[in-house]
Amino acid sequence: MRGDRLISILLLLQSHGRMTAGELSEKLEVSERTIYRDMEALSGTGIPVVAERGKNGGWSLLEDYKTDLTGLKESEIRTLFLSPSAHLLEDLGLTRTSEEARNKLIASLPSSYRENAKDVWNRIHIDTRSWRRQKEKAASFEVLKRAIWKEHKLNITYQRADGQTDDRIVSPLGLVAKGDLWYMIAAKENGDIRNYRASRIHHAEPVNETFERPEHFDLAEYWNSSTQAFIKNLPSYEVTVEAASTIVSRLTFTGRFARVINIAAENKAGWVPVTLSFDTENEAAAYLLGFADMVKVIEPAGLRSKILQMAEKTVAFYRRDE
Repeated sequence: MRGDRLISILLLLQSHGRMTAGELSEKLEVSERTIYRDMEALSGTGIPVVAERGKNGGWSLLEDYKTDLTGLKESEIRTLFLSPSAHLLEDLGLTRTSEEARNKLIASLPSSYRENAKDVWNRIHIDTRSWRRQKEKAASFEVLKRAIWKEHKLNITYQRADGQTDDRIVSPLGLVAKGDLWYMIAAKENGDIRNYRASRIHHAEPVNETFERPEHFDLAEYWNSSTQAFIKNLPSYEVTVEAASTIVSRLTFTGRFARVINIAAENKAGWVPVTLSFDTENEAAAYLLGFADMVKVIEPAGLRSKILQMAEKTVAFYRRDE
C-alpha cells in the first residue's frame, strides 16, 4: 500500500505543482509524519522532491519533472494489467476504483500498446479462492481498514485458537490476504508485532489515540519472515504407507493436515510407497482410516495399532443397532 501512496504523491505534485504536508496528509488520509517519511523514500529513489519553507512553502518537484508511462517496456505494461483477485478487491471496497484506474492507465498509454494491454485481461485471470472453502465473515473489517489508514489504535475482542476470547489494545499496521483469508498485522502495547485472523476479531472499536508506525517496518518483509517461522515450527508426524495405485492421485489432493512428501514407483506387489506428513498421530489415524483397505501403514508400528483399535471400535459401535 505504501508503493501506491508514493505514486499518488508523485501524481498530486505533478498536477498541483506545490502542496504542503498537511494538504497531502488530508488527501491521502495519513498523518503528516507519514508524509515526511514518504518524501524521504521518494528522494531516496532519485525523484527530485524539494521542500520550501515559509508561508507559501511546501513540497514540489524540481523544475518540470514528469513521469512518463511511455517509458515503460511492453512486458512491464502487461504486468500492470494482470487481473487482481476480484474477491479481495471486493473485500477492500476497491472493485470500481480498480476498474477506473485501469481505464485511466489505458488512456495514458501510446496507441500501439493499448490493445496489447487490454488483451492481458482476456488471457490471464487470477482467482485466489479455494474450491470448497466458504468465505469467512469479518464483522469488523471496515473498522480495521479505517484504523490502518488513520493510524488509530483499536480495542479488539479476539478469539484465540483455543476458543477463548479476550480484549486487547493493538496498533494496526496492515492487512494481508492469505488465499481467501484476511489477517491483520498489529503491534501490541509492548511493541511486539502479531498476526490476527480477521474473522476471529469479534468486535473492534477505535481508541481515541493514534500511534506511530515502527520505523523501517515493511509489511511484505514481515509477513514473509512470519510465515517462514510459522512453517518451521509446525508439528510434524511422518508416516510411510503403501497405497493402491487407483487412489494415489487422491492423496495429492489431501486435506488440511496431510502433506505428501514423496511418492515412489509401484512395487512388485502392486502397491505404491508414499511418505506423508501430519501434524499429529490422531490426525494421521483419522485420515488413513478413511481409505479402508486401499492404504496400509508401514511405519510407525504404533500407528497401525491405533488404526486397528479405531476400526474395531467403529465396527462395534454400528453393530449395537443390529
